[in-house]
Amino acid sequence: MSIVPAAASRDLTGAELRALVAEIAAEPGRWRHLVHHDPATRTYEQLRRDEHVAIWLICWMDDHDTGFHDHDISCGALAVAQGEIVEERLALDAPPVRRRIGAGQAVDFAPSDIHRVVHGGGGPAITINAYSPPLWRMGAYETTPTGELRRHSISYAE
Repeated sequence: MSIVPAAASRDLTGAELRALVAEIAAEPGRWRHLVHHDPATRTYEQLRRDEHVAIWLICWMDDHDTGFHDHDISCGALAVAQGEIVEERLALDAPPVRRRIGAGQAVDFAPSDIHRVVHGGGGPAITINAYSPPLWRMGAYETTPTGELRRHSISYAE
C-alpha cells in the first residue's frame, strides 16, 4: 500500500485537498510508522511532493505554534488524525477568530488566508496537511513594537 493516493494531474482546489487529507488521516496504517513527537518542536514527514500537490504528516505537542502566516499562492487543507489543534485567523480591532479542530475533522484555507495553528492541548496531536500547488514561499507575520503588522516572505524550507 502506498502512503498517499496517486499523483494529481492538475492543481487541486481547497475542497479537493480537504477530501484528500481526510482520506489519508482516516488510514493510519499508511503513515503511523512515520510519527515522531518531540516536545521542543513540531516534526514533519513529507508524504508526497509532485508538481501539483505536497502532503505532509505533522506531529504536535504542547506549546507548538506556527505563528501567523499565509501560503502565498497555494491552497491548503489539514485533517486532524489524533488530538486537537486550534486555528486562529487575524481580525481587525478584535481578538483572532479561533476554532478548535479535533480528531476526524478537516478544514481548508485559501492562499490569502492569514492564520496560525497551535497545539490544542490534551496530549500529542497529528495532522495531515496538503498544499496545491506545493509550497515554495510563505508569508510570515510579525507585529512591531508600535503595533504595525509586517510580512516576511520565507521559503517553505525555512
